[in-house]
Formats: sequence, structure tokens, C-alpha cells
Amino acid sequence: MKTSLGKHIPVILLSFLLLIFTSSPLDGKVKVHSLTSPNGELELQVVTDTNISFCLLHKDNVLVSSSSLSMTLKDGTVLGSNARLVKARKTDSQEIIPSPFYRKSQIIDQYQQLDVKFRGGFGIRFRIYDQGAAYQFYTEIKDSLYIADESAGFIFEKDHTSYIPYSRGEENPFQNSFENVYSVIPVSKFDKEKLAFLPLLVCLENGMKMAITESDLESYPGMYLNGGKTGNGFEFKGVFAPIPSETRTEPGRGQVLAVEYSDILAKTSGSRSFPWRIMAVATDDTQLPVNDLVYILGSPNRIGNTNWIKPGKVAWDWWNNWGITGVDFPAGINTQTYKYYIDFASDNGIEYVVLDEGWSPPAGGDIMKVIPQIDLKELVSYAKAKNVDLILWCVGYVLDEKLEEACRVYSEMGFKGFKVDFMDRDDQLVVDMLYRIAHTAARYNMLIDLHGMYKPTGFNRTYPNVINFEGIFGLEQSKWSREDLVPYEVTFPYIRMLAGPVDYTQGAMRNATRHDFHPVYNNPMAAGTRARQVATYVVFDNPLVMLCDNPTAYIKEQETTDFITQIPVVWDETRILQGKVGEYIVSARRNGSRWFVGGLTDWSPRTITLDLSFLEPGRIYKARIFSDGINAHRHATDYKIEEKEVTREDTLTVRLSPGGGFAIIF
Repeated sequence: MKTSLGKHIPVILLSFLLLIFTSSPLDGKVKVHSLTSPNGELELQVVTDTNISFCLLHKDNVLVSSSSLSMTLKDGTVLGSNARLVKARKTDSQEIIPSPFYRKSQIIDQYQQLDVKFRGGFGIRFRIYDQGAAYQFYTEIKDSLYIADESAGFIFEKDHTSYIPYSRGEENPFQNSFENVYSVIPVSKFDKEKLAFLPLLVCLENGMKMAITESDLESYPGMYLNGGKTGNGFEFKGVFAPIPSETRTEPGRGQVLAVEYSDILAKTSGSRSFPWRIMAVATDDTQLPVNDLVYILGSPNRIGNTNWIKPGKVAWDWWNNWGITGVDFPAGINTQTYKYYIDFASDNGIEYVVLDEGWSPPAGGDIMKVIPQIDLKELVSYAKAKNVDLILWCVGYVLDEKLEEACRVYSEMGFKGFKVDFMDRDDQLVVDMLYRIAHTAARYNMLIDLHGMYKPTGFNRTYPNVINFEGIFGLEQSKWSREDLVPYEVTFPYIRMLAGPVDYTQGAMRNATRHDFHPVYNNPMAAGTRARQVATYVVFDNPLVMLCDNPTAYIKEQETTDFITQIPVVWDETRILQGKVGEYIVSARRNGSRWFVGGLTDWSPRTITLDLSFLEPGRIYKARIFSDGINAHRHATDYKIEEKEVTREDTLTVRLSPGGGFAIIF
């Protein structure tokens, strides 16, 4: 048996195909189509029998295979079962796509695609890139579709260790905030009572890794995974939230919770493309944080001109509990307190202040109401005079109730966007709501920061005004949780950040050693060193990034504040210089002619030697280095700043304390 490229099918793949073929009747027209990545290292074998499946290989070694791919309609029709191939078309494509507010200013989108079309008005597109592979269903059916189920299974021959972010929805796993640390376990040990949200990382052989996730999630529920042993090996199987048939509104915030579910996943147009299922592949851990497949596979920009969208830093109120001191008015959710935040932002070149939860009465669910302690017009006028912009927090469902009015009124008043929170679902109804919010906000030149939100799915390519995403176990957890965030902070950049930017809300000025850390709600601290907090502004992708601590603390620590505010939030280029999942990471980013390097370690002390060959030839750079002080292992606030002249021929050595970090401005 030969592939369409004339290459022999590996023995392991032949066994896989025989297993499929012996479990389903054949019509004598079995076809195996082969796609090869641009660099020739990855191959995708697609089998179009009466069932449809694939196998992804790296240099003839099988990485993953699939169960039979199908979509089931409510009337019982199974798109993918007893499939009759109409045509298969293979194409090569290469283009440069702009990527505003991303980890790089543009992306080379190069791939080989196979479009297989079947009787019954459906097809599947398969693509292979140097960075991995992906597939998506599409339909060309006149009538509306009622999708009852989708079969998506990722099968591994061996019981690989995986980084699994379980849903924390105890009673209903589909109702969750998409925040959790990773359980590092073999696939066979997956807790069958739970579901994992995406992205999920699988550790393959020879140091290779694979992240499973999705992109272009529009008018369709997000995919979860269940795991365990299957007849063909070890499988992660796709699970999807149906459309809720009954909901209830939580009176405290106006959050809408799913109570009961219908028997369909989506009601949708019969002529459309469905989400891309992505297998992002890395031969080295350092390739994961800069994998671009999620962004590439998002639908192109729908809002046109993006010049009005302004990324930046945010003076944030909620994490520090409006905890300013040394003032002659009561600190809290009131006009005087926000003027103080605006003054601080203005004095330090910080672009935004967020008015978080409390400016509008939480009960009642009316975004057009404002508490009497807040004068919004006065604040907008005051901020404008100080060259600071304002963003309003809201619950997504509450905003959606008066979406057009809220966007019109608050944009005319001078607000620049909404921080939208507490969706805590990704069924079709919520996904549709978020597209509606993004589209409407864009018409009024308002940006969106999504909290209580599932992982990015290329949404920021389609709607560049959606500038940042939570969907992460962020620093806010330190207010109430004893969960160790230090190892998490050197894990999620390789997994969650692969999907898109993170609103981690860093910047704590109260820094603690592993022994000293404890959760404090009113006056919170962060585990790890001061230099670590500074380094996160380089390491994490966050085009709208919070300074989470209170202005009083930053004013007292002006040297640290000055360093943080010099670090950009968008980049022309990003490289991962060194790193290993769960242990450490060193990132280098370029903004114009300036380079920035940041590094984080786990609780192990570490010495990093930096090869500076990424710098421009023929130039002498001044390196300003913010690193752990000699006593940072005892007092986490201890740091030092030093300056050196360097060229690309030099190396720099930096010592990191346990839970430490460093940042360098070249």
C-alpha cells in the first residue's frame, strides 16, 4: 500500500489502519491521503473509508491517531459514517498575516491543506504546519442544522504523562471559570468523574510535546476532554456542553447559570465551517509558548481599522481591595479613591484605570445604574485631563441585556471599554453572546477584556478589540488559596499561553518566600520574589496588563514601578531562549529596536547564562538588569538593579533565588 506521495506507510500506522478497516465494512475504495509539513518533519495521513480518521507522524513515528471523525444530527444522520468520498483536493498556501496586539507583529501562515468532500453535503479540511496539524468540519446543507453530537478522539499508543486542567465545576463541569492548576498524570489515571478544559498538554517520547486545543469557536460549544484507556491505546475524547434548556439568574451579580440541558449541542446554519481541532507539536519545550496555530486558525479581522485600539497597562483596584493609605478621605468605591488611582496612573504613564465590581449596584442586573458614591462624568473628565482612559467592569449577561444602550451611552461618555466577567460557560448560547458583545463594542470603538472566560480560540484575530483573556489560575487566587502558584507560573506559559494572551493580573509589591506566604484577602501578597513579579511583565503575553497592587505601594516602591512601566505590552518579535515545562522559562522580546528579556524559575535556585546573539550586530547596548538580591531567599522583596554595556558577542550570567526571576531592558 502506498500513500499519495509515494511513501511507504509505517508499520505502526498500517496496524492502526487494519484495526479501523476490520471494525467497519469496506466498499473497496479505501483511500489514504498524505500531507507533509513545509519543513518535511510532520506528516498527516488521512483515511477516507466508510469512516474518516487520521494519523499524525513525526519522521515516520506516530504521535497521535484519531477515532472515527463524525458529527451527528438530531434526526440521527451521522456525517462521517458510511461516508462516500466525492472529491479530495490538496493545496499549498503561504501568506503573511498581520497580528496586532500579539506576541509578534506578523505571522507567516504556511501550510498544506487537504479538503475532502463527501456525499450528504459535508466535508473536512485538514491542514499541516511546521507547528502541528488541525482539522475542521464544514457543511453545505440548505436547511438549519441541529447538532446532537460530535466524535473527536485523540488516541496515543502509550500511556503518556499529561498536564490536565480539570474543570472545577463540582456539580456541573460545564459550569466553571476555566481556572485550575495542572494535574500531571498519565492518561490512564484521568479522573472519569471530571472533564478537562483546553489547552491540555501531552508529553510524548524523545522530549516532544503536543498541546490539544481548538480555534475559531463560533456559534458552537467549546470542547472538553475525557481521558482513559481505549481499545486502540489511550484516548482523550471530546465532550461538549449542550444548549441549556433551563437557566437561573444568580441575584447577587446577575450571572446566568445552566440548570438543565437540551439534547443538542448547537442549532446553526447548514452552510458553515466548524471549529478547528488543533494538535500543536513541539520538538522542544521552548517552541510551545510561541506556537501560533490558534491565532492563525481564527477567522480574519472583521472590524477593519484597528488604529483606535490602544493596548496598555492598567492601575487596578480590586486585587488590592481599594487599599490606599495616607489620604484624607475614606478609601473605597467612590469618586475620591478613583481620582487617586487616576493621579497615580497619570504620574507613571499608565494608560488605564479599571473601575471594577461595585461602581454599578451588583444586585438588580442593570448596567445603566450607578451607585451614588460614584460620579462617572466627573471621573471621565478628570481622567481625560490627566491623559488616562477608563474601563468599566461588568457581568457579561448584564451587559448583554442592554448591550446597544450601554455601548452607546458609555462610549459617548468617554469610557474606552468593558472588562466582561462571570460568563463561566462555553456552550453555544454564551459563545454567541460573546461574539455579539465584541461586534457591538467594536462599532462604538470600545475594547473588551474577557474574564470568567474560556481559553482564547483565535477570537482576538477575528475581533482585535478583544484585547485580553483570563481563563487562567491567576494571581487573584493568592487572596484566598494556598495553591502554590510559583510552579504554575513556569507551567502555563507552555500550555495556556499557547492559545493566546493571559490576564494574570500580576504586580504584587508584598512578596513572600515559600515559607512565609499565606493567603490574605484584604492585604494580599504573592509567593516568590520582587524580581519575579517584574519579570512576568516580559514573560507573559498580556497586551492589557494590570498593576494589581495599590498605588500607595507602588509610590513607596518607585524604583520597581519605574522599571515595570518601561516594559511594553505588544511586541514585534518573541523568542523563548531557554526553558522546560514546570521548571523555568527565559523569554526575549523585541519592541522596535529595544530588546527585553525576562526569566522565571520554580522553587529551585538557578543560574542562567544568556547568549546575547539575538541582539543586533554592530551595536553596543546598555543592559539594565533587575534581579534577585543576595538575600532574596530569606526576604523576597530583596532585589538589585545594575547596568552593563554589552554586544551580541557577550554573555550575561544571572542568579535566580528560589521562586525568583529577572528582567533586563536592552
